[in-house]
Amino acid sequence: MTGNVLSIIIVGGGPIGIACALEARRHGIDCLVLEKGTLVNSIYHYPVNMTFFSTSERLEIGGVPFVSNNPKPTRSEALEYYRRVTQDRRVPIHLFEEVTDITQDGAGFSEVRTTKSVYRARYVIVATGFYDIPYPLNVPGEELPKVKHYYRDPHFYAFQKIVVVGAMNSAVDAALETWRKGADVTMVVRGTEIGHRVKYWVRPDIENRIAEGSIRAYFQSTVTAIRASDVDLLTPEGPVTIANDWVLALTGYQPNLPFLEKIGIELCSDESCKPAYDEQTHETNRPGIYLAGVICGGMNTHRLFIENSREHAVRIVDDIRKKARL
Repeated sequence: MTGNVLSIIIVGGGPIGIACALEARRHGIDCLVLEKGTLVNSIYHYPVNMTFFSTSERLEIGGVPFVSNNPKPTRSEALEYYRRVTQDRRVPIHLFEEVTDITQDGAGFSEVRTTKSVYRARYVIVATGFYDIPYPLNVPGEELPKVKHYYRDPHFYAFQKIVVVGAMNSAVDAALETWRKGADVTMVVRGTEIGHRVKYWVRPDIENRIAEGSIRAYFQSTVTAIRASDVDLLTPEGPVTIANDWVLALTGYQPNLPFLEKIGIELCSDESCKPAYDEQTHETNRPGIYLAGVICGGMNTHRLFIENSREHAVRIVDDIRKKARL
């Protein structure tokens, strides 16, 4: 166990976790960010050619301007921005160090256990996002190496037969980009149409490619089995088997709610599984433990984004300053 007691430990080194650290340091409060992967790990795992829906100024943190070449920044620009902010503002951060448990003693201090060490802090902010756990298909063959729940680079799939499962931004981007690299693309969509939240400049593109037959799409359909060289689908017209090399199961992601339960944070009993926290201060039912960012929405992962979560840092640090008289 480390000897010193920190004022704040922040779990998660994404944009909101960094924003919390910047706000703490702005008020002279010592802190440490613990991140299980690389810096802004979720953004790093976005597709390499991804363009944000938001404009650059809405992704800014800590009052540091985000200048991009176009109104809507790319993944690579975001990685550069958050790295430079972290470096220039000297945010104390430990990367590739996963928090495994948080317990509290009788004096109100938290013991934060990681894969590398144990820390003590007066306050803890959990800002772990929602990109950790993919929604499974729950079908035979999903464990095969050909099934991917994250999509990175379209070149990898050139001249291959691809099934893309899903109809939101990640799935649409994957379908269009791999098709343009020469892949034979089939989309499998549970609903009746492409998702309404798909980026407005991309939606006409995918709809036109489907209409002209360049990309096949089975709507109101599901994958029922996956094998080494083909895939079974259930469509409105009945079962269909198609030849296949790769399955991109881009059906969305969910926050690590079991971790919240493990550290004693209560979850709503309804399907939202929203964690218990004060909307004004973001303190949970565990005194001294706060939530920031998308994790606050539970399973409603589309309610909160970087642009409407940045203010969480201000609320949390303001409450900590009042409690600790800092």
